[in-house]
Amino acid sequence: MTQEATKTRTKTQLTYPQRFNVIIFNDDFTPMEFVIKLLVEVFNKNVTSAKELTMEVHNNGQAVAGNYNFEIAEQKCAEGISIARQNSHPLQLKTQPVE
Repeated sequence: MTQEATKTRTKTQLTYPQRFNVIIFNDDFTPMEFVIKLLVEVFNKNVTSAKELTMEVHNNGQAVAGNYNFEIAEQKCAEGISIARQNSHPLQLKTQPVE
């Protein structure tokens, strides 16, 4: 009787977690200065890129404020909306999966 050695191979496949965009929407009531301040404080943008992003929101109706994993995107979205409401602004932010 002979014994055979059996070898097993395991393959590990790493996948990165899905990314989400935080979208900021234009409205006719929130001042541009507030949006710039929000982008600097919450989304860690420098003043120049915050101004450019604010103009994109104004001209196109929306823009991507940042790209994060799910938990951070939800947190940034909630934080931005909370700050806007505390300052009586109807600014809207939403998360959207990156495709």
